[in-house]
Amino acid sequence: MNQPDAPAVSLGIDVPDIGSVSGLFINPAGAESLLVVGHGAGAGMSHPFMEAIASALAARGVATLRYQFPYMEAGRRAPDRPPRLVATVRAAVKAAGQLAGSLPLFAGGKS
Repeated sequence: MNQPDAPAVSLGIDVPDIGSVSGLFINPAGAESLLVVGHGAGAGMSHPFMEAIASALAARGVATLRYQFPYMEAGRRAPDRPPRLVATVRAAVKAAGQLAGSLPLFAGGKS
């Protein structure tokens, strides 16, 4: 098992033609892969469930990059249109690729 309490590092993720969204990167010592995790429609990346998942994965050697969608970043309740959501996912995966180095990279989300 790896250290379960690796600190979350705040970062900005540039989304082309949209702006920047917040991200939280946890990279435990000895990480073996990196999972990019999008939040669900009702709660953002700092929701206790999202934090618990990131912490549990870190304890098992999986780094995580959580990120906000623009609507959540702006404090709106209604999700953005699909093109904005897809652009944000692509930007988060691109940012993760730069952080991952040689780690295998996976992407997913909570619904």
